Amino acid sequence: MNPDKGTHPTVAPQLRALRRRAALTLESAAGAAGLSPAHLSRLETGQRQPSLPMLLALARVYATTVSDLLGETAAERDAVVRCADMEPTQAGGWTYRQAGAAGRGMQSLRVHVPHGTQGDIVRVHPGEEWLYVLQGRLRLRLGDTAHVLAPGDSAHFDSLTPHRIAAADRDGAELLFVHTLLQSPTAALCLGPTTTSGEDS
Repeated sequence: MNPDKGTHPTVAPQLRALRRRAALTLESAAGAAGLSPAHLSRLETGQRQPSLPMLLALARVYATTVSDLLGETAAERDAVVRCADMEPTQAGGWTYRQAGAAGRGMQSLRVHVPHGTQGDIVRVHPGEEWLYVLQGRLRLRLGDTAHVLAPGDSAHFDSLTPHRIAAADRDGAELLFVHTLLQSPTAALCLGPTTTSGEDS
């Protein structure tokens, strides 16, 4: 994957600060997130921009949220999130909006997945995921089984099942996505390997 220009200015130092707060070495954090140490080092120095799946993996490793990784200031925790307050954030070609409050045991996102991006990224990690297709069609592979989800379809699965998602239509797909957050950095160390297209070795 080629690095995108215009990296969010706070991502790199925030990634490094959160890793140090979790008392993880570059090697252990990278291994837990399914990245090479060289790739994580480039993310921490701003030479690479993390994709949304990378941000999700690192958020689990550091027992935090994507908003925290991006250095976004969390509003007071409220039960209601207004549409106007869901600021779009770009990550690796995807667009996502926070659809839930920070500091919870789950993270809720509204995600737009463009066609042809990150469909080869396979994830394996503890927890559960739930997604609901709003627009377009979504390709979902769970283990050896492939599914095509249409608007109104949903999926709820154990995240230890190797999984990957991609948009099936040229216009991309819009979905609601909810995943559980790990509650401690040490628990994240049992994350399985991932395969990222074009990752540095």
